[in-house]
Amino acid sequence: MKEIYRIFVEGPADKRFIEQLMEFVFNEKIPSDNIISTNGYTNLTATDKEGTFINEMQRTTDDGGINLVIFDADDDCKIRRTELLDWKRRTQTNFELFLFPNNKDEGELENLLEQIINPENKQIMECWDNYEQSLKEIHLPWRNGIPLTIPAKKTRIYAYLEALLGTSRSEKEKIKEKNRDYQNKKHWNLNAEALSELTKFLKSSLSQ
Repeated sequence: MKEIYRIFVEGPADKRFIEQLMEFVFNEKIPSDNIISTNGYTNLTATDKEGTFINEMQRTTDDGGINLVIFDADDDCKIRRTELLDWKRRTQTNFELFLFPNNKDEGELENLLEQIINPENKQIMECWDNYEQSLKEIHLPWRNGIPLTIPAKKTRIYAYLEALLGTSRSEKEKIKEKNRDYQNKKHWNLNAEALSELTKFLKSSLSQ
């Protein structure tokens, strides 16, 4: 595995996931400082905040290393890719790009996480699907026809882990994005087919 690299992600959930996936793929400890959270997509490209990230990327390139940007595709993968590659040209930085969930479809980290849960636990997510469907069928008269809000995708993952973990404070801490154990085989499957594109990207970018 290459020694000099920086990986730019959007937030703590992405950082924790990428760090643990890389340890699984490359079978070695990953320095946490090598994965940098931008605290959101817009912070990377904002003219008043981009300087820090540009300097980090240039330093890595000057040292003979490689930069990776792993962000959410959000509502349109093509648009997000175009925006980031335009920024790359404007700032004259060098990096390879991957967009969650699979580098071609719309979505985010949580879409990928749903696809890699331990298959034995699928009933939990099916139960949550039924809950969301029930919310859609509820019509409260005082809302004047406005439907109830469906919980965010992050809430689905939180609820999944909360159902599997205990009720103590220490167990509750394990649910938080920065503390999750994606190498726990009872919860997650890091050999899932849904991870194939991301795993290929990491191997092709970071293998010696």
